[in-house]
Amino acid sequence: MAVFLSSPVKPTIHLTVFFNPNPKKPIFKCSCSLPTVTITEPEPVFTSVRTFAPATVANLGPGFDFLGCAVDGLGDYVSLRVDPGVHPGEISISEIIGPSKLSKNPLWNCAGIAAIDAMKRLGIRSVGLSLSLEKGLPLGSGLGSSAASAAAAAVAVNEMFGKKLNQDELVLAGLESEAKVSGYHADNIAPAIMGGFVLIRSYDPLELMRLNFPEEKKLFFVLVSPEFEAPTKKMRAALPAEVGMPHHVWNCSQAGALVASVLQGDPVGLGKALSSDKIVEPKRAPLIPGMEGVKKAAIEAGAFGCTISGAGPTAVAVVDNEEKGKVIGEKMVEAFWKEGNLKAAAVVKSLDRVGARLVGSVRK
Repeated sequence: MAVFLSSPVKPTIHLTVFFNPNPKKPIFKCSCSLPTVTITEPEPVFTSVRTFAPATVANLGPGFDFLGCAVDGLGDYVSLRVDPGVHPGEISISEIIGPSKLSKNPLWNCAGIAAIDAMKRLGIRSVGLSLSLEKGLPLGSGLGSSAASAAAAAVAVNEMFGKKLNQDELVLAGLESEAKVSGYHADNIAPAIMGGFVLIRSYDPLELMRLNFPEEKKLFFVLVSPEFEAPTKKMRAALPAEVGMPHHVWNCSQAGALVASVLQGDPVGLGKALSSDKIVEPKRAPLIPGMEGVKKAAIEAGAFGCTISGAGPTAVAVVDNEEKGKVIGEKMVEAFWKEGNLKAAAVVKSLDRVGARLVGSVRK
């Protein structure tokens, strides 16, 4: 256990005036005392934990940088343990299962950056941690790969020390990681941690709004990922520096319709709005071979709407029936090959309503 001084507190000041026969030279005596306040550093509740964070679909068409949702069944795992061999207050990445190009230096790894920030927020100084990352998402896929790693790591640290951080603090920890990789935007990290649909109302200060899609309504995402990498930084560089008023008004109305459709549990309206972006998608789609043909194929096969997931290259279509989604996925895969000469794989997944969570632990 370690203790440390809290943030500065107001000192108690006593001012005493003594009688002096010479009124022109009064005597003042000042005594100042600063109370010592100690804050207990949280101790580990577990010796090891294992967490999972889901894939996410950001932007959702007209919701660029302020709307996103979590997708069930795809994501990253983080295993975290107390390690006496790691310097107190620090974290070490012991293993990465997945892409070999990821750094084990915690200062250059999404999971490491988020874990370090979470430790700082908790004031962890007397315990060292060892982290293992298992990547279930490919890099540069448009499915929030970096956010899933960051979310799983931040939640793992929080669970290890008794869940002292709230969701906003966890999102801020993840944002530190996202800022290093692709920019300070929360439309992946917020739903990865919170689950469901999330709207980012403000970044300064951070204000998040959970949008509840009705439990009784069905919603499926057809995710088709081609063998093509679309780095987020490159895809952001393609965006227009200025936007005309007609397109601004149009996209605002479509984003409003998208939010309304989510709250009403209307997958048809959701798909229609998701397909209607006139600012970002038109600039990015030409950079992904075959994307325009894939979108057309999805809608012709019965999808309610289709757009680019995040920065791409994954295409996402919306439907309310899983079997129908599989058929749509096949048509989209065919279109990627026919229109873009790219091999692709399709999966049909439902909405993840939980977000990053503890999936295993060993108590002290």
